[in-house]
Amino acid sequence: MPEPNLPRHAVTDDTLFGGRLVCRQPRDGYRFSMDAVLAAHFVQPRPGQRMLDLGCGCGIIGLLVCFRHPEVMVAGLESQEALAALAEENVRRNGFASRFAVLRGDVRAIGALVPPESIDVIVCNPPYGGRETGRLNRDTQAAHARHELQGTIDDFVRAAAFAVKNRGQVVFIYPARRCNVLLAAFQARRLTPKRLLPVYSSPDAACACLVLVEARKNGGEQIDILTPFFIHHRDGGYSAAMRACYEATPCLPG
Repeated sequence: MPEPNLPRHAVTDDTLFGGRLVCRQPRDGYRFSMDAVLAAHFVQPRPGQRMLDLGCGCGIIGLLVCFRHPEVMVAGLESQEALAALAEENVRRNGFASRFAVLRGDVRAIGALVPPESIDVIVCNPPYGGRETGRLNRDTQAAHARHELQGTIDDFVRAAAFAVKNRGQVVFIYPARRCNVLLAAFQARRLTPKRLLPVYSSPDAACACLVLVEARKNGGEQIDILTPFFIHHRDGGYSAAMRACYEATPCLPG
């Protein structure tokens, strides 16, 4: 298997769950954020199911799911070779090689990578910014992860709809202010939102900063709006719920 094209001084080894899970990632390139951690705790795969992470980066969502759900098979799709190689290294180091496969490719060519309607659960932490919005990061990895340089939100939703089974679960995390864009993309692909979790930076925040949305392919019309999740206390520290996502193995509300 290819080894990451990064010298050891250019990576860090970060841990979760009291050191029981280790994730190697670039020191200065694209690094996973709490968004990925939240998505991994929100998704609800059942034993024996197959899950695909679209744009897996260093593999953090799949690693968390493998850790929390020992009977789930995981695949991660990544277009950037250095990140895909890091994901493979993380899979091996954590002992998940029999359950976690890393696929190299572009979400816009999903049909060449997985059969249609072959995956039970899709999870995605897509780029949040459009090509023309905001300042592009000078680091190529970060720029591709944060801006729609290799696929728009429609491309990621289209890939999810192609790969997921009928009635299968699709989970995205996305900026709350762009929620309408995500929901419109879901509806256009027959992905019906079923659970929506608003995420606030703190109890004092006027508006949610993120939304976690679970949709079902050809699902019914009912949707559950869940109790808000707060990242921080009013004093600025992490909330107990956010700390637990790094220290324990809970599910988010719902």
